[in-house]
Amino acid sequence: MDKIIKNVLEKITKNGYEAFIVGGYVRDALRGINSYDVDICTNALPKDIHNIFNINNYNGYGGSNLKIGKYNIDITTYREELNYENRKPSSLVYIDSLEKDLLRRDFTINSICMDKDEHVIDKLKGIEDLNKNLIRVIGDIDKKLKEDPLRILRAIRFATILDFKLEPNLEAYIKENASLIKTLSKERIKKEYDKILLSPNFQKGLDLLEKLGINKILNISYDHITYTSSIMGMYAQLNFRDMPFTKQEKKTIIKITEVIKKGYIDNEVLYHNDLYISSVAAQILGISSKEINKLYKKLPIKERKDLNIKSNDIVHILNCEDKVINKVYLDLEKNILNNKLKNNNKEIRKYLESNKGKW
Repeated sequence: MDKIIKNVLEKITKNGYEAFIVGGYVRDALRGINSYDVDICTNALPKDIHNIFNINNYNGYGGSNLKIGKYNIDITTYREELNYENRKPSSLVYIDSLEKDLLRRDFTINSICMDKDEHVIDKLKGIEDLNKNLIRVIGDIDKKLKEDPLRILRAIRFATILDFKLEPNLEAYIKENASLIKTLSKERIKKEYDKILLSPNFQKGLDLLEKLGINKILNISYDHITYTSSIMGMYAQLNFRDMPFTKQEKKTIIKITEVIKKGYIDNEVLYHNDLYISSVAAQILGISSKEINKLYKKLPIKERKDLNIKSNDIVHILNCEDKVINKVYLDLEKNILNNKLKNNNKEIRKYLESNKGKW
C-alpha cells in the first residue's frame, strides 16, 4: 500500500473512526494489479471528514474527494440507500456498520475491504468469487437489478475487463429481464459500452451482450470487429441507432467507416482525412502504423495551403470565376498527390496554361 493511501486511512482512524479501502482497488491489489482510484468507507460523518481533511466538497452521497499525487480518493460514510427511484435512492441514512454498508453494494468482488495495515476483511465471500473468476450479485438479484438496471451492464463490463464469468443465476436473470436497460439514459448506456469496447477482451463483452439479448434491444449489430485503441474506431465497426454522439464524433465515425470501406490507404485517402482517421482505419485494415506514418511524411502536400500557387494567380491564368477555383484546387491536389504534377509554382502554372479549357 502506498504511503499516501496509508496516511489518509491513519488520519481518519487517529481521530477515532473506522476506515477501510473497499472495492476496485482491493480487488485489483489481490490480483496483482495497480490501481489509482481509491474508495474509502468510514463511519465518520461527512462533517467529520471535512474537519479532518479541511475540505468542503460534497458529492451528494455522503462522500468527499481527495486528489493526492496520482491517486483519486473518494471517502464515503457508511450508509443505507432507501426507496430507489430512477436508479437513484430517494433517501439515504448514515449508519455505523461496515457490514450493512457492504450489503448495499453491487457485486461480491467489489465488497472486499482492506485496513491501514493491509489486513483484508471479506464479509461477503468476495475472495471466494474472485478466485472462481465469478461475478455474483450481493443479496437479491431481482431487487438489486431493478433498483439500478445499470448493474446489468456493469456486470457484463466486469466480466469483460476481468475475463470473469457471470454467476449462472445472474446470467439467467439478465437474459430474462434484459428489457430493464430501456429505463437507462443513452449516456449511461454509452459509458458502459465505451468501457467494454475499449477492453482488449471486448469480444467476450460483445458476445455476452449478444447472448443476453441486450444488443437486440438497443438495435446494435456487427459482423467482424478488429480491436483498435480508438473508441471511435470501435464504433465505426458497429451498426447502431440512438447512441448520443456529438456532431464531431459522428463525423469522425463516418470518415473512419468510409476509409474502411475503401479497403486501402493511399496518398489521396491520407490527405483528405487526417492522420488520426487514417491511422485508426489502418489498424482495422491490418496496415501497420509505421507504414501510415511513412506515407504521411512523404506526402507532397498535407493541406490545401501547401499548394505552391495562390488563388488570385489561378484566376489570372485561367481568367475564371471564383466558383471554379475549388474544382481547380481539387484537380491540382489529385495530380500532385498521385505524383503526376510537382508542387512547384512554375510546373503548376505551366499545367494550368496548357489546360485552360478543362474547367
